[in-house]
Amino acid sequence: MARICELTGKRPIKGSIVWRSGKAKKRGGIGTHVTAITKRRFFPNLQNVKAVVDGEVRFIRVTAKALKRGLVTKPPRRNYKKAAAAA
Repeated sequence: MARICELTGKRPIKGSIVWRSGKAKKRGGIGTHVTAITKRRFFPNLQNVKAVVDGEVRFIRVTAKALKRGLVTKPPRRNYKKAAAAA
């Protein structure tokens, strides 16, 4: 399953891990130096959420940012009553 937000289209982006060695000059060293760079991916913070989409309730994968912005319309709460016990 693709790691893509169904509302905003946000997807993983490329980046890199940078390894450094040495002590910073302001901390009394001779400066830091890059020793290695490797590729990595930054994934969006996807959440499975029950939402109303085209008039029907279903689960969608959206980013936490879309939830905070209020882009998701939540379904109304179900309030089923228990059937009265026949005695």
